[in-house]
Amino acid sequence: MYLIGLTGSIGMGKSATAQLFIEAEVPVYDADAAVHALYEKGGAAVAPIGALVPQAIVDGAVDRQILGQYVLQNGDKLKQLEAIVHPLAGQSQFDFLSAAKADKAPIVVLDIPLLFETGGDGFVDCVVVVSAPFDIQKQRVLARDGMSEVRFNDILAKQTPDAEKRRRADFIVDSSISIADARTQVRAILDAVEGREGVAYASRMARFENAQKDKKQEKSG
Repeated sequence: MYLIGLTGSIGMGKSATAQLFIEAEVPVYDADAAVHALYEKGGAAVAPIGALVPQAIVDGAVDRQILGQYVLQNGDKLKQLEAIVHPLAGQSQFDFLSAAKADKAPIVVLDIPLLFETGGDGFVDCVVVVSAPFDIQKQRVLARDGMSEVRFNDILAKQTPDAEKRRRADFIVDSSISIADARTQVRAILDAVEGREGVAYASRMARFENAQKDKKQEKSG
């Protein structure tokens, strides 16, 4: 099974590109959606986050805005929050990959916004970066509800620069032209990797398993 890592900075069109892979019948793991599911009512992260930040639980779900404000004001709690969310998100990805492997999917896409920032690019077979000129990116982002130029710049400051992402990419999707054009680019990528022998699946799964072992040892210790 061949693993494609899909990433791109805010406003670059990564989510729309992920949909194009889905259109092509390629299984796509959406890291953001997985975290959202953990935060929803009944999600696995609700109880442990509630124990850490009780005020962040509203109507049985995690209120992301309240949680975000709390972390901004209590930076020392970030590592505790990550210790809750990261293993749960990792388990979600593990389950997705296991199911895809069982279904004998030849190619899967891991849609991960912070792929480079978390070192995840070392555990995929190739990286696809979605990109567009800065003026188009900025226009897209500032058109979103509740977005300001200050917030946009703050988000950019925490992300690997687009130029560096492009440099480290195996493939680049230019999302600035049209959906039809992006679809053609996605098809070309799939044609290019078709039949390739993937090697990242084993190392990524081993990474999850080792993390689980470390967690168990910490608890027993």
